[in-house]
Amino acid sequence: MNAVSQPQGNGTVSIVVPVLDEAARIREFLDHLRERAPGAEIIVADGGSGDGTAQLAAGHCDRVVTSAHGRATQMNAGADVANGGVLWFVHADSEIPRGCLDEIARALADPRTVGGCFRIRFPRREMIYRVSDTLGNIAVDLLRRSYGDHGIFCRRDEFSAAGRYPELAIMEDAELYRRLSRRGRMRQLESEIIASPRRYERIGPWRLTAAFALISMLWVLRAPNPLLARIYSRLCRSAHERNA
Repeated sequence: MNAVSQPQGNGTVSIVVPVLDEAARIREFLDHLRERAPGAEIIVADGGSGDGTAQLAAGHCDRVVTSAHGRATQMNAGADVANGGVLWFVHADSEIPRGCLDEIARALADPRTVGGCFRIRFPRREMIYRVSDTLGNIAVDLLRRSYGDHGIFCRRDEFSAAGRYPELAIMEDAELYRRLSRRGRMRQLESEIIASPRRYERIGPWRLTAAFALISMLWVLRAPNPLLARIYSRLCRSAHERNA
């Protein structure tokens, strides 16, 4: 999709939600966004859903934009049509905290801050989920690495200056966060986004936690992105074969 130049509001937050085949939850999620983030612009970036997700989202958000499949491509397409001065990228299977817009505004009141993200917590009691979300939260500050389920937000002009989401097979969110960190302060906020455990349950929580730890370590060491993608693809393929 070609980039579209749009006027930029000073304080408005534009929430970009990348989706693919989320018909079962999209309307409920968008209503949840409206309730928790009143006044924000909500943009659904559909990557070619075959289950009617885009049609179901219409009327429950401000705009639906379609693009080629790929999370980076979709989020860039959503950012292209956003009107807000702040971009916030949120997954459709998450639960955002109350007062989230106020917390973002307080963080960005400091002109040195270019963006940030939230903490995450998985809604499961097993110890492995506490290990996974704790390691994920620590890695944000320690490694300057945030995954997309943390809800990355940033000033729109800084997003453009950082080169937008890079078209990578994996870790595009971590790479954007690192690029933004080079431009100014990135803050991990105290509030938590409740992240979906569905990928962990499909692949296996211990297996996926270990895989993410390995991929993060290799990413810090600047391993080639295709190698990281192969590791993740093999992991998912092995889990699918095991559960078949």
